[in-house]
Amino acid sequence: MKIAMIGTGYVGLVSGVCFSDFGHEVICVDKDPAKIEALNRGEVPIYEPGLEALMEKNVTAGRLSFTLDLKEALEGVEAVFIAVGTPTRRGDGHADLTYVMAAAQEIAELAKDYIVIVTKSTVPVGTNRQVKQTVKKANPALDFDVASNPEFLREGAAIEDFMKPDRVVVGVQNDRAAEVMADIYRPLYLREFPIVTTDLESAEMIKYAANAFLATKITFINEIAALCERVGGDIKQVANGIGLDNRIGNKFLHAGPGYGGSCFPKDTKALARIGQEHAVPMQITETVIKVNEEIKRRMIDKLLDLCEGSFNGKTIAILGVTFKPNTDDMRDAPALTIIPALVGGGAKVRVCDPQGQHEGEGLLPGVHWVEDAYKAANNADLVVILTEWNEFRALDLKRMAKKMSVPHMADLRNIYSPKDAKRAGFTAYASIGRGQFFED
Repeated sequence: MKIAMIGTGYVGLVSGVCFSDFGHEVICVDKDPAKIEALNRGEVPIYEPGLEALMEKNVTAGRLSFTLDLKEALEGVEAVFIAVGTPTRRGDGHADLTYVMAAAQEIAELAKDYIVIVTKSTVPVGTNRQVKQTVKKANPALDFDVASNPEFLREGAAIEDFMKPDRVVVGVQNDRAAEVMADIYRPLYLREFPIVTTDLESAEMIKYAANAFLATKITFINEIAALCERVGGDIKQVANGIGLDNRIGNKFLHAGPGYGGSCFPKDTKALARIGQEHAVPMQITETVIKVNEEIKRRMIDKLLDLCEGSFNGKTIAILGVTFKPNTDDMRDAPALTIIPALVGGGAKVRVCDPQGQHEGEGLLPGVHWVEDAYKAANNADLVVILTEWNEFRALDLKRMAKKMSVPHMADLRNIYSPKDAKRAGFTAYASIGRGQFFED
């Protein structure tokens, strides 16, 4: 099949590359000349393990190309995917559909033959019907269908998720569109991965419900962790104990400094807004949003305790600023709440992150970037683990403690243990929801 992909951001680029690896002919379109020029040179604008090599493979095979020209891209295609941004709209928390509707308008003006217009972007319930109305109004003669095909890609594991998905969700209105979508995903169907076919509204809701549930699970375990700190429990043991219940499961039960990223913050806000608009308040989701922000701020208090009540004049080493490992994504990362509080409190902050500097330099003014965790810790008063990159999972803690002026550690991802830290020479250690110590 021939497929057009509008948008070469995270979702559009990963999806386009993976569809081409299925054997389809894919042409990716973007309005940014610099981005298209870079892609045509073989440069990937995002960090995603394995993506650059897979892109090169399919470009070389002639199945994948990039263009600024949507008219050219639509020639002979059977499906066009809209994979543009839907950022949180200022003021009301709703998803901004400006780019989605602009893409629908352009498709209507340029398409000639029957085509399935597929929304890949995360959009509120009812958006695909709006897309249909927009296209019909712009080009009443066009023969087309719309489909909803939400993505469920984890940053850092997106290719694996696309090629071996838990499920593929497809929302359609008729058998004709369903058949086109079945052909697109035929390689997965043949390997018996679940293809869930629904109506448009159910497909749209599945995406929001899934992300809101996972955000709720993270926030729940973070609240339990806070209680463990007060009553003396160990959140790792608690999470293991409840996670072994098949009704609960052990995923997304890792306590930390709060969720971030491109999906959970945006999608929980959008779901809350959808509920408000339809007079069905999403009270659990609204509480999750509120509590997650409180958790991030609570981390600042934890660091303040390790700095004897004041950040002023302290040197603090931050290990990891992206919202999770194996990505360069800084969107709504806990670091964006925590680090400005340190800088604003008068601390000298050194930052080490394997992929975060490019994005982080513009988002975290007033910090000094270093390429090595031990350089960051040199003569520091506190080292803080914010992102659980593999590089930070096997640190020589004894070496790090010796380099520090005041060997204090805040392990906000529970990588190590109080026993590990004390044995290495740290005189104070704090983590999330379990043991800590402060020596006199």
